[in-house]
Amino acid sequence: MSDSHSTLPSQNTGWLDKSRIVAKPGFNRWLVPPAALAIHLCIGMAYGFSVFWLPLSRAIGISQPLVCPADMSLLSELFASHCDWKISTLGWMYTLFFVFLGSSAAIWGGWLERVGPRKAGIVSTFCWCGGLVISAIGIKLHQIWLMWLGSGFIGGIGLGLGYISPVSTLIKWFPDRRGMATGMAIMGFGGGAMIGAPLADLLMKSFATPTSVGVYETFLVLAAIYFVFMISGALGYRIPADGWKPAGWTAPAASKSAMITSHHVHLSDAWKTRQFWLVWMVLCLNVTAGIGIIGMASPMLQEVFAGKLIGVDAIFTELTPAQKTSIAAIAAGFTGLLSLFNIVGRFFWASLSDKIGRKATYATFFLLGFAMYASIPSMAEGAHLALFVTFMCIILSMYGGCFATVPAYLADMFGTKFVGAIHGRLLTAWSAAGIFGPVLVNYLREYQLAHGVARADAYNITMYILSGLLIVGFLCNWLVRPVSEELHMSKEAVAAEKKLADDTHEHFVSDVTAIAHEVSHSWKIALAWAAVSLPMAWGIWITLQKTMLLFK
Repeated sequence: MSDSHSTLPSQNTGWLDKSRIVAKPGFNRWLVPPAALAIHLCIGMAYGFSVFWLPLSRAIGISQPLVCPADMSLLSELFASHCDWKISTLGWMYTLFFVFLGSSAAIWGGWLERVGPRKAGIVSTFCWCGGLVISAIGIKLHQIWLMWLGSGFIGGIGLGLGYISPVSTLIKWFPDRRGMATGMAIMGFGGGAMIGAPLADLLMKSFATPTSVGVYETFLVLAAIYFVFMISGALGYRIPADGWKPAGWTAPAASKSAMITSHHVHLSDAWKTRQFWLVWMVLCLNVTAGIGIIGMASPMLQEVFAGKLIGVDAIFTELTPAQKTSIAAIAAGFTGLLSLFNIVGRFFWASLSDKIGRKATYATFFLLGFAMYASIPSMAEGAHLALFVTFMCIILSMYGGCFATVPAYLADMFGTKFVGAIHGRLLTAWSAAGIFGPVLVNYLREYQLAHGVARADAYNITMYILSGLLIVGFLCNWLVRPVSEELHMSKEAVAAEKKLADDTHEHFVSDVTAIAHEVSHSWKIALAWAAVSLPMAWGIWITLQKTMLLFK
């Protein structure tokens, strides 16, 4: 896919121009991660949209769904305003999110590299928040096609641009800690639902009336809140001057074992290489397995352990409605715990990759993941709840770590010049996994239940298949080798790609002497980090409260 497919403008637009955000002498690089987090914490609400499904499924009936005629076609349902939407119809929003996230990141990744992260962040803001407003109108008019257009299509484009906008910027600011830097930002995407879902729940309860479930009002409030945070994050982006590096840091020599290059590979060459498609498969297979777990986590816990969760010796179908309500609350705590590990894993594994290397980190994901996926059926059969929960939490930490580590993996192989655009094209693997994972898991489960398999055993074959996918992923990762030197750009070619103004060299700085010195003596840093840390702390507190139900 060539950059000629991009339709977004690239001309100079004054204060939005890339040359305007080159950091001046004395700029502290620790101001950039909070800007990235401000955007990722907002767009990460895509993971939490399921909080709207039950209320929207009774948006007209209010107390209970007003069911559409059984023979109504999907096309008719798109424009129906007299009956409630099915949850399965609403669930298509997830597919739209991740399909358009990956495709927009691939199409406009090159444009982002040319115009800089500020302009991309602002476009992302208007797409994501504007999409929420359009969806609110769709909910008010009860037209689901407007929801799909607003949050799914337009919002999905905002997801893609917002997701990749800080990647290359952070890698350039933190060449000494690439994994840690991207992990800090991308953990925000995993944490968005942890904050947004309980906030949305509070707002819906506040706006609910005898004639409204309070969802469209909630969408409008979220759009306003997210707009403030995302615009602030976009305006906070800065890029280092060409040639900048932290004081006292020396780039590691290129090494085949470390697979780190000091050269650059052009976007037009990078995506055609064997290495790109091997890493594409690595990401796709890991995410396919992980996203399957996310989608089935709550029903799996309830159906596998059933009455054992509340001290009753009964299978799921033997439980009373009140008992099912009790285990559903426990499952909600379990889901929250998994979200927390998804977030923590993004920072932990990405930071660890700075020490052991990206290839070794992914080898750990696949081998450890294989052992755990294959062990889950026996954990369930033996009713080992604590081990089951532990294994699932570790699996979700590696799912998050996979996303956070891959930008640094790409930078190691292809250099930093086009890493944002290369990462954008790689995210089409996420789009594919967003289809493969849920379809594989859901259809296998339904097929087994239809053929008389007990609910508690309906996930066993799925776990074995997912563990097999991880072995294939391990082999793909093992085959990754350094990119051929023939594809390295010459110094002249790199200079020709340089788009910054001629005077940006005066901004060359070496103001960093140590992390402790960087973090201290700056009220701006304290304020920036507080703005993103306080919402995260609130989300973690709410999650931990729900999680305690699991261990009562």
